[in-house]
Amino acid sequence: MVHIAWLGKKSPFCGNVTYGNSTTEALKARGHKISFIHFDNPSSSNLSKPLFLANDPDVSLPYLIKSQVYTIPSPRAEKELRLSLERLKPDIVHASLTLSPLDFRLPELCNEINVPLIGTFHPPFDEKNRNLTASTQQLTYQLYAPSLAKFNKIIVFSEPQKNVLEKLGVPKEKQIIIPNGVDENIWKPFCEKNKKYDQVKNKLGNERIFLYMGRIANEKNIEALLRSWRQTKNNNCKLVIVGDGPMKPTLESSFSNLSNGKLIWWGAELDLETRIAIMQIAEVFFLPSLVEGLSLSLLEAMSTGTACVATDAGADGEVLDNGAGIVISTDNVAAQLKTIIPILVEHPSFTKDLGEKARERVLERYTITKNINSLEKVYMNLKSNFTN
Repeated sequence: MVHIAWLGKKSPFCGNVTYGNSTTEALKARGHKISFIHFDNPSSSNLSKPLFLANDPDVSLPYLIKSQVYTIPSPRAEKELRLSLERLKPDIVHASLTLSPLDFRLPELCNEINVPLIGTFHPPFDEKNRNLTASTQQLTYQLYAPSLAKFNKIIVFSEPQKNVLEKLGVPKEKQIIIPNGVDENIWKPFCEKNKKYDQVKNKLGNERIFLYMGRIANEKNIEALLRSWRQTKNNNCKLVIVGDGPMKPTLESSFSNLSNGKLIWWGAELDLETRIAIMQIAEVFFLPSLVEGLSLSLLEAMSTGTACVATDAGADGEVLDNGAGIVISTDNVAAQLKTIIPILVEHPSFTKDLGEKARERVLERYTITKNINSLEKVYMNLKSNFTN
């Protein structure tokens, strides 16, 4: 078994948090030892504050600012990270990269204490660079590439992402494609009610449910979905937006005329069983992003047997290709959705068929078991080679 020091996020809720929690829990279930290092100790001027929080089973690093997108660590964070790694003596450091300045110090730090370093690189992208959001995200890849090239291994989610990093100087032999995975026994089609199902159903009502679940930010392009929903006839249907983010107040204000039974702003939902119930009730899941990595929300929707519509940004088009869902271009998303939504509304048998194919695709390629099997091989090979 391997002792892994996992450097990642536990809050605020986002895809990185889900990835870290689900992966480390699965690894612990197989007998590996996990030491979770994360930013969860707001910095203050009290320099006598202890380096480690009392009674905290994890290591809590101090921070100045923390959001869904980035973290600004305290000046003391690097020292505390080094001390914690020296104390823990892990076999491997695995950084689920948090978009923090501390990310760039990891290769040198791990080299100094002689511990191999693996990174999982999450940031969204669009290989074709078709819009301003994609161009901006490309800068993140350019900024990180020199540091990623110094990691022992980098986990990416798809061949297109690997190609982007290779062009920026990250050696292909250091990159390993391991797609995200979901627990198909948790995220499963409705078969029996969990204790939250009736509660969620009562809140949503008897209409057919169309869904977006995720962060509400510019790159998610939710405005295009809302404009399309407003312009199409959708009697007996509701669009439910689950999540939070910087664009939520603006969009709520701009589309306030949709709140009359056709649109529900659910807000952030941290309870797992509630999120599962929402997915099981939903008939269609939309992901209109301008840039993406490999969306866990998309895989969760597919696993619950929900019909999915997503752009071809990042790896999402690859996930839904050959009939597992509807793939649209990031160019003029609203116009495409305006054509697609009426078809989905008018043909529930079509959405049912898409949902079944989506579930089959997850079982074929994107289960957490397949993900962990691949990850274990990386750990064992790296531990063996590093020791020798």
